[in-house]
This record gives sequence, structure tokens and C-alpha cells, in this order.
Amino acid sequence: MSDTSRPERPPTLDPVASARWSAWPHTQSPWLNEEIGQRMEDRLQWIRLQPQSWVDWAPLSGGLQTHGKLRARYSQAACQVIEASPRRERLARQALQAPWWQRWLKTNALTFGEPAAASANMVWANMALHTSDDPQALLKKWHQLLAVDGFLMFSCLGPDTLRELNEVYQRMGWPPACHAFTDMHDWGDMLVQAGFAEPVMDMERITLTYANVDSLLAEFRALGRNLHRERFAGLRGKQWLAQLKNALLVLAKPNQEGRLSLTVEVIYGHALKPLPRLKVKGESTVSLQDMRTLLGQSLSSESV
Repeated sequence: MSDTSRPERPPTLDPVASARWSAWPHTQSPWLNEEIGQRMEDRLQWIRLQPQSWVDWAPLSGGLQTHGKLRARYSQAACQVIEASPRRERLARQALQAPWWQRWLKTNALTFGEPAAASANMVWANMALHTSDDPQALLKKWHQLLAVDGFLMFSCLGPDTLRELNEVYQRMGWPPACHAFTDMHDWGDMLVQAGFAEPVMDMERITLTYANVDSLLAEFRALGRNLHRERFAGLRGKQWLAQLKNALLVLAKPNQEGRLSLTVEVIYGHALKPLPRLKVKGESTVSLQDMRTLLGQSLSSESV
């Protein structure tokens, strides 16, 4: 019998590579993440909830410029930044924290580190979920950070991402170019399993084009890494690099004047944290925070 209580992890994603990538220090956010973050930020105009406090999850990768747009949108809200490592937190502080005299004048406070449970009205997580080796645990973490009626906004890569590159690798007999990405319907199911309600999923495909192979390779070194468990384990030499460049020429499309073309599938997700439900059948457990929330809700209802 299988253990249904143990969450399933992405079968093709190497957890060691995932941890290294999440801790990778850099001072500028990848442009693609910024572009996706700004598209997701534009969707906030349709959400009437106005958070008084919110969490920005790993903005160093998720988008420093996008963080600034969110601070401007929610100018009266306090923001908590959570990074994956102390070194990345130091880099985020240097990039995001204003001089002391500006911090003294501003009303939207910026702090770093994990906030108290159930204290945030919004969790913002751009381009983080698809590189996690335990996404169900990550979704539960975000759920714990949110107060009741708070909401999660996230984006990640979908299954059609880099399909052309994977076809090239398969044709050459090489290990996969990237790990398998999760479908948006599966993300919706996992959101419900993590305790979220009313998940709304959306998807779009973006076509990236490049003038030549060298520009493509240079950009992808900053955008990400191959996290597949069966990726080539050792270093590859100049001969393999020449083979790769020749193989990538098939990505050029005649109607695009010889430019190389790659597909990126982007998934956007939005979900609410509902009031927790007590189960009366059989034995059940409720956290202290959830019990306080339930009692507070009950008292406010009686006073009306």
C-alpha cells in the first residue's frame, strides 16, 4: 500500500540542485521574471482586497523592480521580505532598503525575515514554485503565513516551457534539458489540499526569440539551471558546445528572419485562505491559531 499521507514530490527534480539554485546569490533579477512579475502585478487591479500587510517571497529572483511596483500599489501596507538564505537576504536588503531618513518618513514599513503565522493579508510569490523540490510543503507554508481571508498570488512555469529545446536534446540523444513542469490543473488540486479555497488558475505562452545561439546561451545562464535528476553529471567540453550550437540552429524559423525561437508557458495562480473548519466526526486536531480565529469569528457574530 502507498502512503497517501506523504506528499508527492516532483519526480524529475533533483532536490540538491534545487537547493543550490534557490540559494544562488545575484544582485539583479532575471528579466523574464521581472516581465512575468509585472504581468501578474497588473492582475491585482481586479482584486478588491487591499492588504494591510503582505509577504514578498524571494524577490531577489522574483523581481526587484516588481517589488517596487507592489510597494507603490500598496503604499500604506507593511511588507515582509523572505529570502532563501542569509546571504541572499543581505543582497535583498542592499537592493530594497531605502536610506534611514526615507525609512523614517515612509508609512509602508519594510522588514526582513519570517513574520508571525497568520499575519499577512497577501503572499506574493513570483516564479518560485516550479523550482521547489517540495511544492506541497511550500504551499502549506504560504497558507500558514496568511490570515483568514488573505490571498496568495503566484506564478510558475508550465509543461510547454522549452519544448523546442527538449526536442533538440532528445534528437541528439542527450539527457533532458530541464525537469518536467507541473500542469496548472494539478497546481489547483494542490492548492485545495493545502487548505486554500476558490483557486483561480490561468496560463499564457510567451515566445522568446534570439538573434543567434550565443545570445540565447548567455541569457539562459542567468534565467535558470537544469534541475533534472538525470542531467549530465560532469563537465562538457568545447566539442559538445559546438554540437549544441549546431543543434540549436533548428530553432530558427524562416518566417522570423532566422531568429531562434523558444516557448515559455507561464501559469498564474490566485487563491484565498478561508475560515478553518472543525471536523466533529472521529478525532481531529486544530492549531491554536485556528482555534483563536474560530473563537474570534464566533464572538464577533454573536455581538452583531
